Amino acid sequence: MSEIQNYTLNFGPQHPAAHGVLRLVLELDGEVIQRADPHVGLLHRGTEKLAESRIYNQSIGYMDRLDYVSMMCNEHAYCMTIEKLLDIEVPERAQYIRVMFDEITRILNHLMWLGTHALDVGAMTMFLYCFREREDLMDAYEAVSGARMHASYYRPGGVYRDLPDSMPQYEASQWHNQKEVNELNKNRQGSLLDFLKDFTSRFETYVDEYEILLTENRIWKQRTVDIGCLTEQQAKDLSMTGPMLRASGVAWDLRKMEPYEVYDKLDFDIPVGTNGDCYDRYVVRMEEMRQSNRIISQCIEWLQNNPGPVMHEDHKLTIPERMDMKQDMEGLIHHFKHFTEGYMVPEGEAYCGVEHPKGEFGTYIVSDGANKPYRLKIRAPGFAHLSAMDFLVKGHMLADVVTVIGTLDIVFGEIDR
Repeated sequence: MSEIQNYTLNFGPQHPAAHGVLRLVLELDGEVIQRADPHVGLLHRGTEKLAESRIYNQSIGYMDRLDYVSMMCNEHAYCMTIEKLLDIEVPERAQYIRVMFDEITRILNHLMWLGTHALDVGAMTMFLYCFREREDLMDAYEAVSGARMHASYYRPGGVYRDLPDSMPQYEASQWHNQKEVNELNKNRQGSLLDFLKDFTSRFETYVDEYEILLTENRIWKQRTVDIGCLTEQQAKDLSMTGPMLRASGVAWDLRKMEPYEVYDKLDFDIPVGTNGDCYDRYVVRMEEMRQSNRIISQCIEWLQNNPGPVMHEDHKLTIPERMDMKQDMEGLIHHFKHFTEGYMVPEGEAYCGVEHPKGEFGTYIVSDGANKPYRLKIRAPGFAHLSAMDFLVKGHMLADVVTVIGTLDIVFGEIDR
């Protein structure tokens, strides 16, 4: 009896490298991929439809839950689209805060990607290193919004509140004595900006550590060099954006090409690859973390020297100060009306995109003049990238599928929205 050579194989959704609920149907000739068919829909939460039945501000929390590794960047695109429809200007301080947290989010995203991608390929230590740094940035999220992940911090017109003047402190417990706690609290004695300034001064060294472990590692290079190659034209044809496009040699970045907020006032570079393979995408993302660190440093310096409002002054669109709400009857009524009825958005349609860590993330809103969107459409980078899966893995081995899924940086919340 001759050996069976052709297989149809389910890769996921239970596979540890399937990143949640990806089901790939693979057609194999021995161990070589002939066809890869990604199946989506196992996570579908109907975000776009749910937004039609909720006032505008109630959908900010849904944005966090799309790509749940890049929370504030999702909120940013949504808030910018509403601001475009309302034709309002965001205070400069709020713009700098938004940009700073966009870049903090980019580092958070890339650290998660690097740790899990390396783990999928077989390098376990990276995962532990990356999560060590994520803790500090998660603390910054928590200090400013009260939540470590789903921040709901951006608002149409600015941000929910200004940056805090103090950081939460560790306390002695059965796991940490007072001496250890004092050491942990050493960089938490000042404001959030002081804490982030300390982080940015250390972060370059951490990226160097990651590079020592991986960049010239021969096993890493054997698993990533010349795997899933895309030429410049192929990357454009497949609607690639973000690091997936830049790794193929296209210097396209919305922060430079179509600047929003205060990106045109900041100094940073766009890292670009040459080969368009998994290794180049790794190198591009590593350099992006360094550039994000530069941007955060510049934002910290500006924010420390320039106090000011962080919310649009039109209180038909924004909530009153908390003290006003507590002490003044008009303020309380205003607060109640804002959270129950919201605000009317003029008729029209608008699209805004941001340079999300994974690519171009945008929201398209159609308004009929009511306090809820008539339609909301989300442009998620992961969906376009996943559709290229068949093209990327054809002719490669089964083990390379894991590498390619990792390099796409897939999070299913935005794909199965």
